[in-house]
Amino acid sequence: MPLLLFLAGLVLLVLGAELLVRGASRLAMVIGLSPLVIGLTVVAYGTSTPELVVSVQAAWAGSTGIAVGNVVGSNILNVLFILGLAALILPLRVAQRLVWWDVPIMIGTGLLLAAMAADGRVSRLEGLLLVAGMAAYTAWVVRLSWRETRQVEAEYDEAFGDARRTPGWASALVALVGLALLVAGARWLVDAAVTIARGAGLGETVVGLTIVAAGTSLPEVATSLVAAARGERDIAVGNVVGSNIFNVLAVFGAAALVAADGVAVSPAIYRFDLPVMLAVSLACLPIFFTGHTIARWEGAVFLAYYLAYTAYLILDATGHDALPAFAGVMMAFVAPLTALTLLVVAGREILARRRAPEPA
Repeated sequence: MPLLLFLAGLVLLVLGAELLVRGASRLAMVIGLSPLVIGLTVVAYGTSTPELVVSVQAAWAGSTGIAVGNVVGSNILNVLFILGLAALILPLRVAQRLVWWDVPIMIGTGLLLAAMAADGRVSRLEGLLLVAGMAAYTAWVVRLSWRETRQVEAEYDEAFGDARRTPGWASALVALVGLALLVAGARWLVDAAVTIARGAGLGETVVGLTIVAAGTSLPEVATSLVAAARGERDIAVGNVVGSNIFNVLAVFGAAALVAADGVAVSPAIYRFDLPVMLAVSLACLPIFFTGHTIARWEGAVFLAYYLAYTAYLILDATGHDALPAFAGVMMAFVAPLTALTLLVVAGREILARRRAPEPA
């Protein structure tokens, strides 16, 4: 029964997110927002609504481990798995200037969360500051979007332009139905996840980092992969980066606000998973710097790292004897080699730009 309840909740979450994003996007178009603003705000935030609803529901029920693990695990999955898989489908060349600014902001929000969690808890006041930061970021995105190129505007218009033919009341109804499905699905999924964790002897945090994080990230997976397959590369990348910022500021902030004493961050999360989240965010900097392109080989590296991260969580949760050797190999060889590769690629790009002839 818990497994069936979990799967049913997952189906409702995915369906609800799809309806909410579709209805809200079309309603925003009817109101008069540009396709670019809709893609960077309504779509990016809408695909993160499952994380928001699940984390708030978990925090309200006292299962803060699921709330924390959901945010951190989703952000790791978004970069390593979604961007990696999307880049394998089609190398992602990013023309949108907002993404170049958003990556440092994504890193900054992760550092802010780490600073707030240094004492083992994110308080309600700190949660309020995170939510306020989300409001400020959204206002900045809307303002900066006015400076975007016609090429990027055309890309978003192609993705969301059919909204003009939909009546406003119908779009609002679709969005409300999607929201109702999200709430119901989140309640089922959280209750089932807690039951499964207790029955399997796993901690709520591990379940949040893996099963719940993967389930609530399905809308981002679908949106980015479809966008990459259609050649809409800015949407594929912008959805991931925007969702990660939303997860930290809005999702974690809201969870801290509704929890009775704020959200507790376990030492294990703070020492390992949160640094991993920051590391994968930092890994985006040289990739975006080298011609604003995520190549196929870089996507393959991202995917390999996500598989390694998931394997580490499973070995750690089960207390497997192979855990020390696995962790030693990752720390001593794989991670330094990847960092060195990214530095070499960035260095070659800098030299190439310096040697390039000045335009006449």
